[in-house]
Amino acid sequence: MPKYVAETIAAISTPPGEGAISIVRLSGDDAVALANSVFKGKDLTKVPTHTINYGHIIDPRTKRPVDEVMVSVMRAPKTFTREDVVEINTHGGIVATSRVLQLLIAAGARQAEPGEFTKRAFLNGRIDLTEAESVMDIIRAKTDRAAQVAVDQLGGNLRTTIDDLRQDIVNVLAQVEVNIDYPEYDTDQMTVQAMGVCARDANQRIDGLLATAQGGKILREGLATAIVGRPNVGKSSLLNYLLHEDKAIVTDVAGTTRDVLEEYVNVRGVPLRLVDTAGIHDTNDKVEKIGVERSRKALNAADLVLLVLDVSEPLTDEDRELLTATRAKKRIVVLNKQDLPVAVTGDELAQYVEPSELISTSILTATGVDELEARIAKLFFGGIENSQNEVVVTNARQIGLLKQTQTSLQAVLDGIDAGMPVDLIQIDLTEAWDKLGEITGDAAPDELITTLFTQFCVGK
Repeated sequence: MPKYVAETIAAISTPPGEGAISIVRLSGDDAVALANSVFKGKDLTKVPTHTINYGHIIDPRTKRPVDEVMVSVMRAPKTFTREDVVEINTHGGIVATSRVLQLLIAAGARQAEPGEFTKRAFLNGRIDLTEAESVMDIIRAKTDRAAQVAVDQLGGNLRTTIDDLRQDIVNVLAQVEVNIDYPEYDTDQMTVQAMGVCARDANQRIDGLLATAQGGKILREGLATAIVGRPNVGKSSLLNYLLHEDKAIVTDVAGTTRDVLEEYVNVRGVPLRLVDTAGIHDTNDKVEKIGVERSRKALNAADLVLLVLDVSEPLTDEDRELLTATRAKKRIVVLNKQDLPVAVTGDELAQYVEPSELISTSILTATGVDELEARIAKLFFGGIENSQNEVVVTNARQIGLLKQTQTSLQAVLDGIDAGMPVDLIQIDLTEAWDKLGEITGDAAPDELITTLFTQFCVGK
């Protein structure tokens, strides 16, 4: 890929606010010269690459120091963007950092757009689109497992898999071209057979990738988990236990929770987006009725339902209604308050619940909650829970393009079955190759690239 050439850009790469240090980053052919024009210390244009240098940022107009800094100089091509990169470590704080940035812009740099450093890394061939997306996944990771999957993808494991698929397809396409140009050296039957084998093999390998999509989506976005039940069964207590803090108010008064509380929690590597709902029951209280309606919406939108029952009381009509309403959802039925005499029979529960969905707890005595956490992890990560280097598809763009590829591959097989000419079947196989190229960026349209990188923060 040819080197992307553009003006030198600058941005603050650390979050705004007070801190120990802030970093102002430059990238471009003039990065070192521009930094040197406001720096008092060693001549940055003469220092060795990948060194850090002490000095001061000076306002060229007033000749007064703006801040005491450490400046890292990194020469192309061994940088993130494959351009000259300078990073100025200032004291943390909004004023000093902003003044340094404004001096660099006044010296000739341009304010970077969101994600422009990463975009340059892509355009200069340093990373592909899957690796660019993994950079954002690392930033947004909510658990160690999510971060590890993103790091693996940054290392290029998905790119390698996609490149291998594309290479197998292009090998067959080359054979088709030879057959079309020199029919005396081949037969249509041999070429069609090779296309069929290629399409079936690629389809099978893509099935394997798509099998990881649910786990990848959960790692990236979190698992929407609704804690539901009638009032005063222990929903808020369960939320507080999983969060390890008293986030929700817990009392023995029914209906304490009147709205939907939402928090993220790491449960054995699974990022749960926990939603503690108001107790679902019939009520004439106007405010409580709004909370119940929101609870029903959260229940419908949930990936996982934790249905909490109070087993110290017989099942109520509200319990039965919830057991019936959640039958089609992925759920775990939490039989809470096991520290009290049990009033719910197994035969009655068997009418609504499979034994594998049940787990007994006492939130008050912290009994059974570890088993609940293990059940959640196993339910959603049974296939990739302990994998170290497995390729995981993590976002909707990749999933959509893989499915479009399969559509083109199926068209190849359908064309073969229908006895279509080789050159027409070739069109569908070429489309499959192109769709795979969009995943890595080798065949991605400019509009897609622009849209993707605008999702990054400024300075990344």
